[in-house]
Amino acid sequence: MKAKLEEIRARAHQELANADLKESVEALRVKYCGKKGELTAILKQMGKLSAEERPIIGQLANEVRTNIENAIDEKKKQLAEAKLENQLREETIDVTLPGDTMPLGHKHPLSIVLDEIKEIFIGMGFEIVDGPEVEYDYYNFEALNIPKDHPARDTQDTFYITDNIVLRTQTSPVQVRVMEKQKPPIRIISPGRVFRSDAVDATHSPLFHQIEGLVVDKDITFADLKGTLDTFIKRLYGDDSVVRFRPHHFPFTEPSAEVDVQCFSCKGKGCRVCKGEGWIEILGCGMVHPKVLENCGIDSEEYTGFAFGLGLERVAMRRYGVDDMRLFFENDTRFLSQF
Repeated sequence: MKAKLEEIRARAHQELANADLKESVEALRVKYCGKKGELTAILKQMGKLSAEERPIIGQLANEVRTNIENAIDEKKKQLAEAKLENQLREETIDVTLPGDTMPLGHKHPLSIVLDEIKEIFIGMGFEIVDGPEVEYDYYNFEALNIPKDHPARDTQDTFYITDNIVLRTQTSPVQVRVMEKQKPPIRIISPGRVFRSDAVDATHSPLFHQIEGLVVDKDITFADLKGTLDTFIKRLYGDDSVVRFRPHHFPFTEPSAEVDVQCFSCKGKGCRVCKGEGWIEILGCGMVHPKVLENCGIDSEEYTGFAFGLGLERVAMRRYGVDDMRLFFENDTRFLSQF
């Protein structure tokens, strides 16, 4: 029996030396030290031994088991270290190699144009203000001299939340709020989202962006309005831009005008871009109506002012030659990556 135990020890060490997989080592552990292993089979025969031989064989069997188990643990450790070393060798990174270029995001085309417009007006001394998109009927209409029966207040054009609360149809309410809280001189622009009940097509959307401007001070004239807008348009479209003012009507300004810029494609001759007219409408403007000033607590005998408003999408479409407004809102990366 001693010879069998020594033979088991020697055979186990030899097989462990040739094992190169964790699974193989585990199979050897089961073969020699498991419940049905060779050592267990030897120990089951100890009943046939004499009382003197049992402790000697028992001690030797325990030594062989411990020896084999220690050898198995050492082999597992060696295999784990070899695997880790091999993995580190295969995954070695050459830090001197150039890295992969990651695609970076950039500003949306509307943000690009808006930031440029803001910069132009800030350079002329304007402040940027914001206001609520959910607005009271009073600020959106009545304070701007738009009476209850005015067509612009119809539910076909305006999103009403209640009879007294609407989604703002313009950013002009911000001007009213500023005039209520701030004494002249006032020089602001108020960009933001506005909402109108329009069907979605290439040139219309129920959600779009407006930029409205307001100047109120003593001795403000229409000439100041023309000079400001002429400077703005030339900064935006180039010093060779030709600007014209056409009489128009807005409830909150008097006199009022539409501002056109000469078509940058045909230079006034008429083409597809300007629909044959030679001019492209850019914004609306006028002198602040005295009633609007009085509604805000400003003495219209002492102060005058002018206001203007333009659509951000319209400016961006002309800037980039885009003929469908929906492209700005669809988040198609093929379109956005061009800017």
